[in-house]
Amino acid sequence: MKSLLYTGTGDAGTTSLVDGSRVKKNSVRIEAYGTVDELSSALGVVAADKDCPADIKTQLLEVQNELFNIGCYLATEVPAGSEPKCKSLEGDTIPRLEGWIDRLDEQTPKIRAFVLPGGAQLAAFAHVARTVCRRAERRVMDLADTSYVDPMVIKYINRLSDYLFIAARYINHSQGVPEITWKQ
Repeated sequence: MKSLLYTGTGDAGTTSLVDGSRVKKNSVRIEAYGTVDELSSALGVVAADKDCPADIKTQLLEVQNELFNIGCYLATEVPAGSEPKCKSLEGDTIPRLEGWIDRLDEQTPKIRAFVLPGGAQLAAFAHVARTVCRRAERRVMDLADTSYVDPMVIKYINRLSDYLFIAARYINHSQGVPEITWKQ
């Protein structure tokens, strides 16, 4: 019996969007939601680590779910002249993320230097996720240059990179691992 894991429909370098239309796998839309998917996988690495604090893990699982919603939104072709909203970002999603940032920032010593990625292994993983998040933001901006993208998607991804930065700092602090700062 043939597995349902492969269909062969993408063998020529195309894939389906939500509406069933086919686009090249390297299209700007696929790059955008593919990088969001990559970000979710990087967050999965952080959340799966045995040293991940329970509150961070819970938050990351919520973020992964939101990123799936965003990926579905980005995988939907936008009809000309329309400006569809990413419905999952309506309401308190971004303020909740900002609240997480505020709570972690309150518990982390202030610093007046550029922080280099590293410290505890888990913090380094969070920094890798942060850089993937920044790349996802760039890919979504590339898409926004050619098609409408709800500004809340861009705002959420931008805020998420801030969250991952403070999460990495918080992890280093909570594990008693000094941060690495840039020396000119």
